[in-house]
Amino acid sequence: MKVYTKTGDDGTTGLIGGTRVKKYHDRLEAYGTVDELNSWIGLIRSQEIGNDHIDTLIKIQELLFVIGGNLATDYEKSNMKEYLPCTNEDIQYLEKEMDRMNESLPEMRAFVLPGGNNVVSFCHIARTICRRTERLTIKLSEELLVDLNVIKYLNRLSDYLFVLSRRLTHDQNVKEIPWILKK
Repeated sequence: MKVYTKTGDDGTTGLIGGTRVKKYHDRLEAYGTVDELNSWIGLIRSQEIGNDHIDTLIKIQELLFVIGGNLATDYEKSNMKEYLPCTNEDIQYLEKEMDRMNESLPEMRAFVLPGGNNVVSFCHIARTICRRTERLTIKLSEELLVDLNVIKYLNRLSDYLFVLSRRLTHDQNVKEIPWILKK
């Protein structure tokens, strides 16, 4: 199988179901940003973070492929949606992982400045890309049918990435710098 098809040379791309749309369509912005997010999560997973986090990130990356496929499907021309589920169990999985990580973290009393070391910074970058993905997906949902669980999952995933940044800050003995409003 060749990677290049030349079918996109006219500035369009094919959705699952065969519909062709411009490459700047809101749908492509949404699932293209899911792909960007997945790449950043791969970068986090490539760091020295512990197997429990790596296993969770692999599950997240696999579901992001499902979400990308979900957003790339023209439901009027394809029944692929049934093969691309994002479920309440997926959302609850993230919540349980956050609860587990939070158990031994100090209570948050202020916003924290992103950064501290590379992996913590990567988590914050992924978190902000996840928020952008969520915004683009919500915008798309005003035009097309989007599974509400996808939006909920993206919302929870950004929270997860924040908690992961705090967990890794703690585990790697990095100083967490609170943001305090100066009066």
